[in-house]
Amino acid sequence: MSFGKMNTRITFFRKHKGTDAEGFLKTEDQPLADVRAYREDRHGTQSWKNRAAYTTATTLFRLRKIPRFPFSTEYFILCEGERFEITSVEDVKGKGMYMEILAERMEPDGKMHCPNAR
Repeated sequence: MSFGKMNTRITFFRKHKGTDAEGFLKTEDQPLADVRAYREDRHGTQSWKNRAAYTTATTLFRLRKIPRFPFSTEYFILCEGERFEITSVEDVKGKGMYMEILAERMEPDGKMHCPNAR
């Protein structure tokens, strides 16, 4: 994967629970990392057909591994104004150089996006 294909900026976030000045619980989105990635949306290729049986993911992200960054399904991604919930994280070929993340697009009201719904 060359840097030429990694032309999409993505930001990793996590939900941070805390209290405000008055002592009430609040949840904030805390940014963790901003990186360049390769983005591929779901379409009819053979590789997506193989993934279709196992996941509800709508988008694939490939990026260089960030040293000491704990990639997790507890995080979410913000990309081009869209929010993605991470469904799986995998080290490409187990070499520790690239990460492949399958994510599901979320609707603005928090509901999951169903691309085949009418």
